[in-house]
Parts: sequence; C-alpha cells; structure tokens
Amino acid sequence: MKRPSAPRKTAALPESIHHRLNMYAIAAGAAGVSVLALSQPTEARIIYTSAHVTIGVGQSYKLDLNHDGIADFTLLNTKRTSSSTAFYSLFERPAKGNAVEARYSHNGFTRLAKALSRGARIQSGRAFNHKSALMASVFYGPAGTVSSGSWLNVSGRYLGLRFRVNGQTHYGWARLSVRVRFERKPVTATLTGYAYETIPNKSIIAGETKGPDDNSIDGPDAALTTPAPKPATLDALALGAAGLSIWRREDSVAATPERN
Repeated sequence: MKRPSAPRKTAALPESIHHRLNMYAIAAGAAGVSVLALSQPTEARIIYTSAHVTIGVGQSYKLDLNHDGIADFTLLNTKRTSSSTAFYSLFERPAKGNAVEARYSHNGFTRLAKALSRGARIQSGRAFNHKSALMASVFYGPAGTVSSGSWLNVSGRYLGLRFRVNGQTHYGWARLSVRVRFERKPVTATLTGYAYETIPNKSIIAGETKGPDDNSIDGPDAALTTPAPKPATLDALALGAAGLSIWRREDSVAATPERN
C-alpha cells in the first residue's frame, strides 16, 4: 500500500531575489515608455542647400527652395541696349503666392529687394512684396552712368523669402554676392546657398543652416528620422533608473556618426 505523497513545500525566495524581480518590472515599464518616446521621428527644422551658381547677363536661375521640382523664385539678369545706351538689371520674380522682403524706392514706384545682413530675422510682419523686385541695375548713356538698388557690389547678403508649401507659409533665405562693373560692363550675381524653415509660420535667421533641434540637415537628401533605439538589456533594466540612463547614453553614442 502506497503512502499518500506529502504535499510539496513552497520554496521561499530570498528577499534580494524579490527585490531584483520588482526592479525588473518597474524598469521594464519605464523602458517601454522611453522606447515609445525615442522611436518618434525627429522633425527637421531647417533644410540648407549649398550652391555656387553664377548668373551672368541674359541668364536666369529658378530657385526651388524645398526641392519639389517647382520653382519658388526666379533670379533674372537682363539687358536692354541701343546704339547709344545700355541698361542692365538684376531682379527676382516670385512664383504665385510667394514674396520677397522689399521696399519702395524714393520715387515710390520701384520695388527694391532688400539686401539683408547675416543674422536678420525673416518672419511674419516684415515688408514682403508679391511682385518682381529690383536687386541692382546700371544704366549707361551719353550723359553718364546711373546705378540703383540695394545689391550694388555686395558680398554674402540675403534675400528674405516667404513661400507656400501645400497651402502653408514657410520662410527662407537665399545668399548672393553681386558685382556691378562700370564703364559699360554688366552685372554678375553668384548664388552661394539657400535654406528654409520646415515648420510653417516659423521665422528663420538669415545665414542660419541648423535649428536648435536639428541633427545635421544639409540638402534635399538629408534624413528626417533618428535611428531606431536598441532594446535595453536585463542588466540595465535591473539597475532601474540608473541603468536606463546608462542605456540611453550608450544608445546616443552609438547613433552618433564617427568623425574622421
């Protein structure tokens, strides 16, 4: 006759094991929230495109700020000549709905595009013009030479731009240097870069190529998302908040490109 089996004894886990398991659970929950936060894409702030484009007499350049295949502004370098006179002019022409910072000349008829200095803020409330605005011009005739415009022989100045993307307003800038040679020699413009703010209605600083939250945005092919975070290890989770801090720091270092 078999004896009834004795009830199994329940092994009591040491208090240190209980504590460790509890920390696993707490840290895992916190890590889940952190992973969700870290996995959200980082929105780019400023898209900057470097350039070196010379716009000579009789030439034009279509400026596509956001690289969507649609010209937002056109830079034109024109000439009109006769047997005794020559008139050269450089101006910008915005696409429909876009505008450039400008002012009126003293006669109140000519719109003059502003040549902004580096650091100028381009934003709502500034004087924008929806029509073509003169940058620089020079007239040669029997009576002499007459020049006008804010872009006469300047280096590294900025056009303040306002343009529409999918029905929303964005601000940007274009950096140019302009040289005007006298004695019947023409105007030459060199475009050296342009940028725009990706957040609608947000201002931009002339010459600014990165926002405070940008990683590295340069040109149309820049990535707009951060690398996916690596999962936290159990050892890191067991350390609780301190372990999560180490995990995040290591993940941040791993995601940083190596420099030569």
